[in-house]
Amino acid sequence: MNNKVVILGCNYYIGLSTIRCLGIHGIHTVAVDYSNKHAYGAESKYTSERLIAPHYKEETQSFIRFLIDYARKQSSPPVLIPCHDSYVEIIDEHLDELREYYLIPNSEQGLYTKMMNKEVLHRLAEENGVNVPETVRVNEDNFFEKIESTIKFPCIVKPTDSPSFVAKFRRKLFKVHNKQELVEALNKAADAGLEVIVQRIIPGFDDHMHTFDAYLNQDSKVTNWVTCQKFRQYPINFGASVYTGQKYVQELYDIGAPFLEKMGWKGFAEIEFKKDAETGKFYLIEVNCRITNLNNLLYKVGMNIPYITYMELTGSPQPPSALKENTNRVFWYGYEDMLAVRDYIKTKQLTVGQVFKSLFKPKAYAIWDWKDPKPAFAYASIIGGKVFKKLFRR
Repeated sequence: MNNKVVILGCNYYIGLSTIRCLGIHGIHTVAVDYSNKHAYGAESKYTSERLIAPHYKEETQSFIRFLIDYARKQSSPPVLIPCHDSYVEIIDEHLDELREYYLIPNSEQGLYTKMMNKEVLHRLAEENGVNVPETVRVNEDNFFEKIESTIKFPCIVKPTDSPSFVAKFRRKLFKVHNKQELVEALNKAADAGLEVIVQRIIPGFDDHMHTFDAYLNQDSKVTNWVTCQKFRQYPINFGASVYTGQKYVQELYDIGAPFLEKMGWKGFAEIEFKKDAETGKFYLIEVNCRITNLNNLLYKVGMNIPYITYMELTGSPQPPSALKENTNRVFWYGYEDMLAVRDYIKTKQLTVGQVFKSLFKPKAYAIWDWKDPKPAFAYASIIGGKVFKKLFRR
């Protein structure tokens, strides 16, 4: 295993789980971030090398040059794995240049960025017969009439470029309940120079959210896959997974696999679906183009995505696999789940009893690992520092 793996973004548990999934196989892992501050993922005992790079957005050209200079010094081309949407966008933009020096699953420059753009994704899904929430574009004729007749309130104002929107507003979307709130949300987005669309809210509690997690080989064929069901998100209703279980749903494969294969996808992808509580239909919500938040859950149930990626790109593809049974195991991000539970109970979407009963399942922890505890202690120090500042700011 002469090829190293360069892992971009280690200040979040996605980077941490990626390092662990590779390190347990003795693969040389290179943790890259733009600062040591809060990069708790790089504290893993499985981190072989730790580097500080120029900021990917503020110094993009220097960042790309940094990656190329590093790869040139290696005896074999490293595998490159971005663990944050912003890194995915940068790598996709410079894909042709970086593929001269790195092993990267994707071979079509711009494909990942297109799938991350909600407007483009919506069109591609419709063209391929995949259900998507009814949508109205801001520049359409009779905009407000269409909102009233087709979308109806409440509805969501959703960005076409999620990473930029989240960076600006610290949330994934705006939920609006009337015309006044809609106008205010549209104005906020316009002032920030961000494009948005307006969508119908698919009925159903957060446990109607599901994922299809798949790896596609260099022939754009699904070789490894598993499906999951969300139970809780943070922020609640329109957030990221904090308590999600593996659950076999064949229909998600039947919808998701042909769609990704038609797109010519290579590498890992996670499609998020929501099941309409009234019709039972699955609606495509978004596609995650980088290692998923649920990566440790996938690993615990037998699908090590970073390792599968590494082995195929270095010439030793792993056997196909599909998990067609229920393990009852859940992914758990304890800190944000506590915040989510507080809000679910406050809004009477869940009871204390329901939450308590749900906790007695085998876990795949977001951060904690008995065999690799240092990242959890580093993370606890970060959270403790934030709490301390809040307490003494008053």
